[in-house]
Amino acid sequence: MEKTWKPTTAGILLIISGAVQALSAMGLIIVISTVNTWHFISGIVPPQDIPFVAPLVGTILIILLVMSIIEAVFPIIGGVFALQRRRWGWALAGSIIAILGLFPLGVASLVFVGMSEKEFNK
Repeated sequence: MEKTWKPTTAGILLIISGAVQALSAMGLIIVISTVNTWHFISGIVPPQDIPFVAPLVGTILIILLVMSIIEAVFPIIGGVFALQRRRWGWALAGSIIAILGLFPLGVASLVFVGMSEKEFNK
């Protein structure tokens, strides 16, 4: 089978998408550490509501952090497999998950991975 540019381009797009999501995860870590201080929340929420709101906001941010880490790891793994032209299913899964992070890059990588299925060693 002739090698085309499509899996290489998809792999690069997936790795870029994963790297951006990793930066987003690092930003969420900073926000989580900031939100857990009373000074940050006291300017937004009335003082009597702080004991209820602070744990709720922290929990929501931790859930977003876990989702952001997933959105960073899977596209990077899929991008590596796309560059190697191995495991088409992983590359496809990485492309689908990349849509959640950076929509244009995820859609482009999904199209390229889908078009180049025959080039992969499954």
